[in-house]
Amino acid sequence: MLEAFGISALLVAVGEIGDKTQLLALLLAMRFRRPLPILAGILVATIANHGLAGFIGGWVHDQLAPATLRWVVGLSFIAIGAWALVPDTMDDDEAPKTHGRYGIFVITLIAFFIAEIGDKTQLATVALAARFDSLAAVVAGTTLGMLIADAPAVLFADRLTAKLSFKHIRFVAAALFALLGLAALAGVGG
Repeated sequence: MLEAFGISALLVAVGEIGDKTQLLALLLAMRFRRPLPILAGILVATIANHGLAGFIGGWVHDQLAPATLRWVVGLSFIAIGAWALVPDTMDDDEAPKTHGRYGIFVITLIAFFIAEIGDKTQLATVALAARFDSLAAVVAGTTLGMLIADAPAVLFADRLTAKLSFKHIRFVAAALFALLGLAALAGVGG
């Protein structure tokens, strides 16, 4: 269970850096300058999104033979690693313009949940849940990983954008996903 939690947190924390949802977190932070409702929205959206992804991963785990599952998970991680090399961008017009009647928390919750659908960290959650037996550990780990990457983006938005090399971090994330994929293909830890 600790292995599932740790690997899940590490992969998502590194994989999230430079991702479109992290860019969304930066945009929300720069637009609204209210970190607490933004972080709360990210937390709730991530738990809901990754919980759903984890259930799908558990279902996949139950449907496939162990050898087939090993190949599906291994190749999925390698594909996610390749995807991590592609930089995410977000147009300025994707940022919410006003609070509206729903407030910053609800805007963040909805925007973040939708942005995470089909994202590499959501697909990584599916693969991790298929790989490990503890759904709770995977979802808790991926949620922590998301917060590890996005909380500093929200809290220090102005300073971070000038100092981080997203290109280098994408290469580290790609290497971690690829290594985990190769380990799964080799049957390590499974």
